[in-house]
Amino acid sequence: MRVVFMGTPQIAASILKSLSKAHEIVGVFTRPDAVRARGKGLVPSPVKAAAIELGIPVFETSSFRTRESVEQVSSLKPDVACVVAYGAILPKDVLETPKHGCLNVHASLLPRWRGAAPMERAILAGDEESGVSIMKMEEGLDTGPYCVQGRVRIDGMSVEQLTDAVSELGSQLLFDTLSKLDNGISLSWTNQTEEDATYAEKIGKGELDFRLDDSAWLLDAKVRASSDGHPARMVLMDRQLTVEDAQMLSDSKAEELTKELAAGQAVFRSKKLMLKTADGILELKRLKPAGKKSMDAVSFAAGIQNAKKIVMEWGSL
Repeated sequence: MRVVFMGTPQIAASILKSLSKAHEIVGVFTRPDAVRARGKGLVPSPVKAAAIELGIPVFETSSFRTRESVEQVSSLKPDVACVVAYGAILPKDVLETPKHGCLNVHASLLPRWRGAAPMERAILAGDEESGVSIMKMEEGLDTGPYCVQGRVRIDGMSVEQLTDAVSELGSQLLFDTLSKLDNGISLSWTNQTEEDATYAEKIGKGELDFRLDDSAWLLDAKVRASSDGHPARMVLMDRQLTVEDAQMLSDSKAEELTKELAAGQAVFRSKKLMLKTADGILELKRLKPAGKKSMDAVSFAAGIQNAKKIVMEWGSL
């Protein structure tokens, strides 16, 4: 099949690489080069980098609402377009160009978590599972019917780990769907129920910062939902930190070691850096102090005088 692929982030790049092993990718559309990390110049999207590596023609556009973009898609004469987290709405002219329409690999169990950040929102909401939906695109935002879904148990995963699991599952489901189309097998579509729909808004600036009134569970979820673009940050001993790995503690030893602490205090004992939260204990396992390299808690504590003997203070930025 002649496949046009559209996507931008790493999850899309992973699926593109898998798809290219079995189908003819005649063109890749992605968003233009952008500043993707503080202090860096313009860099290509992960999808552009993957397409160049695979030797596939690349077209860059931030909007398909131009005549040029529509003509570029049409010129490739695609049988189907596969879309993964592009970051732009497709107009009717583009949706109707491929013979089999446009299929979206969406990283949620639709209609739950339509929108830009489905995996992060699933983690922050405490969902037991996430997954993938292969849906037929229409002009609304993730509102089209789906032909297949696959489920992934979150079970304490970080968004990075969940992305890997969803990418693998999404690749397989998309491969199976395209194989059916290629063999003339009709797809069965399920309409979404609007009353069950939820919207996965983008993670806001500072949304994952630690707050003194957060529960231990929520702080753990913030760390698991964080990324380079949206880190989980806090202040400890007047030092600004990004928390890269953490876990809740509820064992009797941890409770004994922190029993005298109030919320907003922390100690380093038994080689563990433990925060007292509004309702429990959170262990900080890996940290990145502002302007320094990532380090484990033991290395961080080594830079604090009498770390094993003092009670520390932590809080919001």
